[in-house]
Amino acid sequence: SSFRPAHRPSGPHSVAAPCCPFCLPAMSTYADAGMLKNRLSSMTLTQFIVEDTNGDQQLALLMNAVQHACKVCANAIRKAGPCDLYGLAGEVNSTGDDVKKLDLIANTVWVDSLKQSGVCCLLVSEEEEDPIIITDVNKRGPFCVAFDPLDGSSNIDCNVSVGSIFSVYRRLSPSTENATVKDILRPGTECIAAGYSMFGAATELVITYGQGVYRFALDRAIGEFLFVEQVKFPQDGGKKIYSCNEGNLNSWDQPCKDYVHSCKNNGYGARYVGSMVSDVHRTLLYGGIFIYPADKKNTKGKLRVLYEGFPMAMITEQAGGVATTGMFLGKIGRIQDVVPEHIHDRCPIIMGGERDVKALLELYEKQSKA
Repeated sequence: SSFRPAHRPSGPHSVAAPCCPFCLPAMSTYADAGMLKNRLSSMTLTQFIVEDTNGDQQLALLMNAVQHACKVCANAIRKAGPCDLYGLAGEVNSTGDDVKKLDLIANTVWVDSLKQSGVCCLLVSEEEEDPIIITDVNKRGPFCVAFDPLDGSSNIDCNVSVGSIFSVYRRLSPSTENATVKDILRPGTECIAAGYSMFGAATELVITYGQGVYRFALDRAIGEFLFVEQVKFPQDGGKKIYSCNEGNLNSWDQPCKDYVHSCKNNGYGARYVGSMVSDVHRTLLYGGIFIYPADKKNTKGKLRVLYEGFPMAMITEQAGGVATTGMFLGKIGRIQDVVPEHIHDRCPIIMGGERDVKALLELYEKQSKA
């Protein structure tokens, strides 16, 4: 990768080392100086995209469309209260969830942004029952994108952090033909990029091209995502945190039940937002484990493979973590190895640092040998 975390200005007239009062006009506080320094010295997401796509102009256009969609969604969410955008839209989406007004807005933003990029041939959205196939030869390209335009939207009315999640495939079918679902119904190991945005106290965008995970934060004043850090799981496993909906515990398989009980007995803290973006984001930064297993009612789990499981698993593994289904379809395997049967297919999700996921997998191994 050609990525460089930041460009630091140097010399007598740099922000970091002013030589006279005229170097920083109208600077009245250290906070102002620090903010200006960060804006001038940090890598922007636009710059990162240009440099890290290694001359792939179409991929650069796609990622710029993604960041544009995230900015527009962030703006809509910030204005949701005053603009009467809270509440239900009176519809149910493709997976049976009640649709919020902001779900529809976010879906329109993502679909339009990706279509207008001119480099997509097939789109899969949680809010659309069928795939969107772009038939205009002059307005399509090589990429298939699956996305959840507003993950965690059931929490939006109480101002809990929500986000968007996406995964990217390069089509296999001939470019002269319309894309088909076969171009995207492939294992996560064939994803070429993935990421998520989170709309909370700050708007952040976390992305990977399969060579590390990079975190950016939106500076609204200048309208740019600025580089924050390369994300890696803590070497020692990080904080002892488990994240799951314990209300469903009695419906889980025995290894998950036993693991949660062991967490309670070994000084682990419970943290659960109920928005996958928020819970996985915290797990990436602090350590611990996120669990959303199958249960008696949802035998394949509730989270969708293409636009929740795959992108979060790719990011988790690229950050040095482990992402597994647990025991699923008769075997213990990686989320990335799942082959979805349809565009809204589901799978169990267990992901986090190696220390914690390995402990749960050992319980599955023990059960399988019993």
